[in-house]
Amino acid sequence: MKFRTAAQLTGGRVLLWSLLGRLPNAMSPIGTLLLVSRNTGSVWCGSLVAGALAGGQAVGGPVMGRLADRRGQRMVGLVAALVNAVALVALVAASERGLALGWQIAPAALIGLSVPLVGPLSRSRWVRLAAGEPELTSAMLSLDGIVDEVGFTAGPALVGVLATAASPAVGLLTAAVLSGVCASLFALHPTASPGVPKSHPRSTARMLSTPYVLLLAGIALLGACFGSVQVGITATTEALGRPGVAGLLYGLIGCTSSFAGIATTALPARWELPSRLRAGTVLLFAASCVLLFADGSLMALTAAVGFLGVAVAPQMITMFGLVERMVPAARLGEAMAALVSALILAQSAGTFLGGWAADHFRPGAPFAVTTTAAATALLLAACTATDHRNRRRNAGPLPTAADVPSHRHEQQDLTNTRSAQRG
Repeated sequence: MKFRTAAQLTGGRVLLWSLLGRLPNAMSPIGTLLLVSRNTGSVWCGSLVAGALAGGQAVGGPVMGRLADRRGQRMVGLVAALVNAVALVALVAASERGLALGWQIAPAALIGLSVPLVGPLSRSRWVRLAAGEPELTSAMLSLDGIVDEVGFTAGPALVGVLATAASPAVGLLTAAVLSGVCASLFALHPTASPGVPKSHPRSTARMLSTPYVLLLAGIALLGACFGSVQVGITATTEALGRPGVAGLLYGLIGCTSSFAGIATTALPARWELPSRLRAGTVLLFAASCVLLFADGSLMALTAAVGFLGVAVAPQMITMFGLVERMVPAARLGEAMAALVSALILAQSAGTFLGGWAADHFRPGAPFAVTTTAAATALLLAACTATDHRNRRRNAGPLPTAADVPSHRHEQQDLTNTRSAQRG
């Protein structure tokens, strides 16, 4: 029932654009790595270009989120989607023509800088439409978390299929089409946040606060778990003589995480977000400990990976839910984007540390990195995730009723266009 209400509020079609518009973000890193590695004959070169993409996204994400908060999601999202599509095509052209590495790093960095941020902006969009209703906000964030997991799982799988059936270039060109078309449609949808009118003074409310910085640290530790688990799965399946199973295990994480996201909406409202965060980190740590002893057989690894997926969605949904109460409403998109940037940077660090551990010790050694990151996250949550620290802060000055439409008026506008939104 909660999901039905959330879907009715957003409209089915925008959820489809939201899903398809996220795929390029999931497809681009692995697609870039495969493309450049194949054309240069060097995995190191592929990693360097893919690293430039990740770095660009980490830097550009908060900037893009801030612009969307201030100028509105429509124009900022549309420009980002089109630039992103052009940059993807430019990277494919430069790599296929065998241009110098610098000519491939430049468009890769631009791809990262111009990622349309469909995920973070959709979350800030849904929070705005929920108008502060706790149960509806939780349902909408849970629904978005499921969409995110599907995109996270389907994106790399789609690139892998296209690279096998045709070439990595086809995968990246497909991502360019999805970015240029679907991310643009998401940006132009009537549910898009209008931004702050020019007549309204800039918000002077600070985004950074101690609870928000602690949340950034927590999601960074979750990103380190992601990166190290990916390396651990790849190394372990290869050592077990089943390297092709790695992609299926990545998909299993997304599958069990999606089911956990659905279950999250059934939790009673009296179970506050800080308590959920502490419980989620306990689950994450327990799953990471199981991984330490699961590298001896494929069946044990599969069970452990599925268990880990159960801990992912509740963590993500809870963290993004806490952002809404920690930052000014006028800077919510920027805060969501910064959270994603922290996740991406830490995931890269976790991949690096996991790769080093696998090379110097044994195939399952990256899971020790996972356990260390999860233990640190548990300690951080236990010490800091309290109801007192994470109480709702003053949102700071917002646009007046004369400057922007009220939520009631927005809902009326959405109702009038409902037939066009449903897919």
